[in-house]
Amino acid sequence: MSPLRTKNARAVRITGYGGAETLEIVDVDRPTPGEGEVLVEVMAAGINHVEDFVREGRYRDELDLEFPVGQGSDFAGIVVGVGAGVSSFARGSEVLGHTTMGAHATFIVVPARNLVAKPASLSWEVAGSLF
Repeated sequence: MSPLRTKNARAVRITGYGGAETLEIVDVDRPTPGEGEVLVEVMAAGINHVEDFVREGRYRDELDLEFPVGQGSDFAGIVVGVGAGVSSFARGSEVLGHTTMGAHATFIVVPARNLVAKPASLSWEVAGSLF
């Protein structure tokens, strides 16, 4: 699979507690990596049961969410930008990693320490669900 090569940035947002009806896809500004951060074009992202539980409101007392909020933590993609101080990844690096409430997007910025190199033998779909 080749990179999406899109300039448009979109993201899934949770608009409030509930089921899938609280999810919407919105246009967002393309993020810019800062010091120690990497900009990744997401090729695949997973979802796990805890993310469903958060959206359903099961952790209302433990998490202070301000809606709308992103969804997703596990992802795989291609590095399209690096911030100052990042030497472990370069543009074009294939990676997998994790973030908090935001992997379901076309582009995400994450700390470089949240990434590892994607093994060539893994499909994007498998890599996007592993972390």
